[in-house]
Amino acid sequence: APAHAQITHLGQACVAVKEDNIIERVYTIREGDTLVLQCLVKGHPRPQVRWTKTAGSASDKFQETSIFDETLRIERIQRIQGGRYYCKADNGVGVPAIKSIRVDVQYLDEPILTVHQTISDVRGSFYQEKTVFLRCTVNSNPPARFIWKRGNEIIAHNQDNGVDIYEPLYTQGETKVLKLKNLRPQDYASYTCQVSVRNVCNISDKSVTFKLTNTTAPPSLKLSVDEVLVVNPGDNVTIQCSLTGGDPVPSLQWSHSPTPMPRNSRVQGGNLTIWGIQPEDAGYYNCTASNNVGNVAKKVVNVMVRLMRNATFQIIPDTIKESETIQLGRELKLSCHVDAVPQDKVNYTWYKNGKNIKLSDRMELFKNDPELTPVTGSLEIIDLRFTDFGTYLCVASLPGSSIPDISMEVNISSETVPPTIRVPKDRAVIMVREGSRAELQCEVSGKPKPSVLWFRADKEVPWPSGSLVEETEDGKLQLDNVSREMSGAYKCQTARYNGFYIKPREAQVQLNVLCEYP
Repeated sequence: APAHAQITHLGQACVAVKEDNIIERVYTIREGDTLVLQCLVKGHPRPQVRWTKTAGSASDKFQETSIFDETLRIERIQRIQGGRYYCKADNGVGVPAIKSIRVDVQYLDEPILTVHQTISDVRGSFYQEKTVFLRCTVNSNPPARFIWKRGNEIIAHNQDNGVDIYEPLYTQGETKVLKLKNLRPQDYASYTCQVSVRNVCNISDKSVTFKLTNTTAPPSLKLSVDEVLVVNPGDNVTIQCSLTGGDPVPSLQWSHSPTPMPRNSRVQGGNLTIWGIQPEDAGYYNCTASNNVGNVAKKVVNVMVRLMRNATFQIIPDTIKESETIQLGRELKLSCHVDAVPQDKVNYTWYKNGKNIKLSDRMELFKNDPELTPVTGSLEIIDLRFTDFGTYLCVASLPGSSIPDISMEVNISSETVPPTIRVPKDRAVIMVREGSRAELQCEVSGKPKPSVLWFRADKEVPWPSGSLVEETEDGKLQLDNVSREMSGAYKCQTARYNGFYIKPREAQVQLNVLCEYP
């Protein structure tokens, strides 16, 4: 017999489920309750049941998967889980049976009341009018009904010329605005916005109250530090965020972007303290103040933790002659770079054979070479001579900080030659079984010998680290637990740093993964 299906609900629905003879079957439930749907099936052999969902939020992962069970149970259902649920019963005989039901999740959030004030000149500067807008916003399903009260009295629309109630067009159904035109003494009072979904699903009314006075004002802030604060690693940092205005008294809050607040931080009132700050604690610290009047006040401090790392050097032959080797009588440029915070404060000092470089018409120093990474220290030698051969030392430092200097050594001689790269004859094609380890190898020669960069030659696929490039010092790339997707061509390439800044040398290795099929 072919499959037959029928959906029933277990538990108490807010509103009775409409019968099968009506096209739209709706099951209404309150947010936070438990949804239980059962797919009753008949047929022989016994049909297999599959639940799927559509018409929900894009963030609801259930629509991307399936549940193979006759009973669908969702604990503490959320609003994004509303939508149409399908039960499909199939036993391979005839056409599968498909039934559906729409789940409507009902809720009423706490309303939010914000106050905005405007002052306009009337008849020159002799008289000013103040208008106040009380904006009440709420999220609900079904749409909420709004009631405004002054004290305990309900405010009716157009009850006097000084009051107007309306819905902004762009938030229709979610927001009601109470407008107090040309503020009068009697308008200074307590206002309540009450919202209701008329007790559906036993959801009770909710309200929010605001007391309007002649001192009501939006928040304002000031900071104890500048907008950019540079500190040393290990320092204890304290930033004071003080209120300079606002009625009612605003609430203060600190946040950090792009990551959460550090674990070694503490907020007490408006004071933020970070103990033993580290580079990972750097970023933008935001102090915000809110009292639901006007706009939120915000002050931002960019905390930079001094840092130097990733030192690299480059040997740049005569670019005008498009040379890739060092030649006497030509130009030669040596450069060094460190990643630093703050980057523009790095100083580079050059030494030759342990002594300070003597600047002359043939030797010049540059800090910002337009052809290189910003804030790179360069030493340019014009008309290279035999006496210029030797060991050059570049020392990077951050003046006024406790960060240790970083030095890079570059040897220039007749033996300094650009790199070459090749794949050993017996390593051009690597064959391994799926799940095992593979080693790809490229041999680099040259002096100095640069690092080797690895890429997928046939597709753009990131490495496990998330980067598209993998760097190796010895030219050997280890791949653990290889899969069939890792088959293909791999390109090895000489890096343009810690060596010659020339066109990279390349080679290619083929990886074949042998798969075992049952």
